[in-house]
Amino acid sequence: MGTIATNNRQITLFYHPDTSLGKRMNAYVNSMDKDVLIVDVSKTKVTGTQWSELAEKLNIKIADLINQEHPDFTKNYGKGPFDMEEHDWLKVLEMHPELLIHPIVINGEEYMQIKKPTDFTKFMGADSAGADEKNPL
Repeated sequence: MGTIATNNRQITLFYHPDTSLGKRMNAYVNSMDKDVLIVDVSKTKVTGTQWSELAEKLNIKIADLINQEHPDFTKNYGKGPFDMEEHDWLKVLEMHPELLIHPIVINGEEYMQIKKPTDFTKFMGADSAGADEKNPL
């Protein structure tokens, strides 16, 4: 059992509010006809275990959760390539949650990084998201 609670009747969003996509996803998720859990990573401490679980469920490395081109990242860590261990990447996210590269949505047992607004529409299905390909977010 993971540390992140999931529920088929609930949508969970992990996001940072300083990104335009994060703001859009927050508004859009809140408009859904499901229960919503919003995790603003700038206000809520996400543990290393939770970050690890998110990466695992997304089938990516923890480093892939981090925007390595973000000005704060390059200021603190320089430019890559980087040869850091998983626990080092976890420390980066724990100390600098603003580096989260994309919002993450959980719907039941399904996890997805939202890289563009239409990803959310596809993830939720056009009917349940209230949008279609001709009228994306």
